[in-house]
Amino acid sequence: MDTAEMPNFPSASEPGLSAAEKGKNTETALTTIPFPKAPPEPFKALPAPSDLESAELYLNRELAWLEFNQRVLHEATDRRTPLLERIKFAAIAGSNLDEFFMKRIGGLKQQVGAGVQERTVDGRTPEEQIGACYAFIRRHQLEKQRLLKILLRKLRDQDIHILPYDKLDKAEQEKIREEYYDNIFPLVTPQSIDPAHPFPFVSNLSLNLLVTLRYPKDRETSMARVKVPISAGAPRFLRVGRKNRFVLLEEVMEQNLDMLFPGMEILHTDLFRVTRNANTEKAEEHAEDLLALIESTLQQRKFAPIVRLEVMPGMDPTLRGRLAAELGLDEEADVFIIDGMLGTRDLFELAALNLPQLKEAPHHPIIHPALQNERSIFHLIRDAGAILLQHPYESFSTSVERFLKEAAHDPKVRGIKMTLYRTSSRSPILNDLIQAAQNGKQVAVVVELKARFDEAANIRLASRLEEAGIHVTYGVVGLKTHAKIILVVRNDYNGLRRYVHLGTGNYHPETSRLYSDLGLLLYDKNIGRDATELFNYLTTGFSPSRRYQKLLVAPKMLKRGLLERIDREIAGHSEKSPGQIIFKMNALDDADIARALYRASRAGVRIDLIIRDSCRVRPGIAGLSENIRVISIVGRFLEHARLYFFRNGGEEEYFIGSADAMKRNLEHRVEVLTPVENPGIREDLRQMLDIQLNDRRSAWELKSDGSYSQRRPRNTEEAIGSQQRLIELAEKRNRDASRLRKRKPKSLGGRNLR
Repeated sequence: MDTAEMPNFPSASEPGLSAAEKGKNTETALTTIPFPKAPPEPFKALPAPSDLESAELYLNRELAWLEFNQRVLHEATDRRTPLLERIKFAAIAGSNLDEFFMKRIGGLKQQVGAGVQERTVDGRTPEEQIGACYAFIRRHQLEKQRLLKILLRKLRDQDIHILPYDKLDKAEQEKIREEYYDNIFPLVTPQSIDPAHPFPFVSNLSLNLLVTLRYPKDRETSMARVKVPISAGAPRFLRVGRKNRFVLLEEVMEQNLDMLFPGMEILHTDLFRVTRNANTEKAEEHAEDLLALIESTLQQRKFAPIVRLEVMPGMDPTLRGRLAAELGLDEEADVFIIDGMLGTRDLFELAALNLPQLKEAPHHPIIHPALQNERSIFHLIRDAGAILLQHPYESFSTSVERFLKEAAHDPKVRGIKMTLYRTSSRSPILNDLIQAAQNGKQVAVVVELKARFDEAANIRLASRLEEAGIHVTYGVVGLKTHAKIILVVRNDYNGLRRYVHLGTGNYHPETSRLYSDLGLLLYDKNIGRDATELFNYLTTGFSPSRRYQKLLVAPKMLKRGLLERIDREIAGHSEKSPGQIIFKMNALDDADIARALYRASRAGVRIDLIIRDSCRVRPGIAGLSENIRVISIVGRFLEHARLYFFRNGGEEEYFIGSADAMKRNLEHRVEVLTPVENPGIREDLRQMLDIQLNDRRSAWELKSDGSYSQRRPRNTEEAIGSQQRLIELAEKRNRDASRLRKRKPKSLGGRNLR
């Protein structure tokens, strides 16, 4: 996800563009300038800066997230980004919006249904939030529809064609019909809709044909629903011949309905798609079996109330109203008319085409310089004390996976404990844990069953681990376990020693190549003790008198620790020793943290926030937040790291970990932040922060009205984004390490080459 405009790409509103150029080519204009900005949030006359409770000072979380998705969609307009990458961003924006309806709109609708009238910190009721979100989304949809038409034209320029079925010649139609009959038709199940057959269940995110038909010469019409079997493994885009020519599966089905309804007269067909609420979690305080509870919740989610209906423009209004009523929706509010492709998340199929010339150059993570050694990884960590991992710039498989693999096979390792929030069923990590148990080691895994949309996968892996003799627990009742931590206990030459990995990302080998994350491999006595204490808490749920010497653990300590450090920056700020705070995270929505940052800004503390999606703080308000700067980086990798920096009067503090500054993370999850004490690693983290704060290729700056403006590079040097710079920096470290090995091969092993 990378974007920003080159200085020689003037926008249509800039004086450097002539009237003739402005109107000359709509396609060129749209692909080189941002979409028209949505109207900003209402921004009334501000109260006195001392009144930090005023709703006008805070941005709405849902609208801030939608602004983020708008930035993602903008990536699909940037002509500097290769074409199939632009297709991928359009797919990501569509997938993101699906999830937004499932999680956020679904949750808001539940609140409305329960009669909740409590206002958010920005002053909105649930109903008002839904209304504001819908207005934004309808503008967003129009822009996406316009963009897709342009992208399809650009695909045609590259000899990639999405063809209407009726544009195929007869031989091609016959070939596609045969392929459909052999490979997809057996998956199709038509369902009648009449007084004898109630309206069928329509599954989440399914694409459906609503068929109106009748017997020949009969005036009475009937209806049937036919699900397009994409979820069963059928491709959305069917290849025509050997070239990159495709036709949509729903069109093939529509044109071959005689297979399903032989002898019937097809009057017309309408395509529709539904989105269901994903918020079906039950209260678990009285659950005797959390695993059974989650399994029943998954079943409920399949039948959860529908929150969105998407239809094509040609559907008869009467039929549209009837369909909305059958699905329990408000036709005026909950029905979205899409003039284009329904379910744009399926564009991932096109983005996966094997056409390297239309994609970013492949990125190959390097092996961390300190781990380019065949010695035991535990010796390398012990010699270094701490090793910083920056994914995906540095390899996950040769660091974290190696850490677990060696632990599984090392005869001196006595025990392994780790948390699993999300991972892949194909992950080598699972096999290593099973192998460790088979090798007689004590293995304990805390599996978070309620990791949203991964519950079913986590149930399966938990069962697999238990069958291998691994101690599996599901965390603390009432709290999600979101911490990312591994503890390895090893019998070293001088007794039992503890080695720890702490990270910001999930233990997921696939996303480790797509997400930008941080991790630490540590040999630290106090952190090892803290990790032991943490796992004792996670496996028992007993929390009284737990003391951590270095780790900040939520829900009891972490938020208080952050607030105390913000207050310390305020108290220590002076002209000679100015205060400074830098936070990098996915989202900031906790009202207490936001108020504390306002207080710090008002006291003169300089605050830089690198926040990927939603942020409640309004920067740049005179007398309140003029010392706050907020940027969002959207690039080819998803920014996922969490990093907290406090200048602390020159005694700088850095923390990395799993927690965003969100109420749910700080108060309703088990999260961990770990201090970074190694001077060299601190320098590396500061270098990374400086690179991102100075990014003029991939960064967007938040304004006080809630809108974002994209930074523009002022020269060729600034046209390189921060993620590309971090790739180059990792490659340079690798080259430097190689040169050093050639000069001093015997002394390299113990160095933490950062």
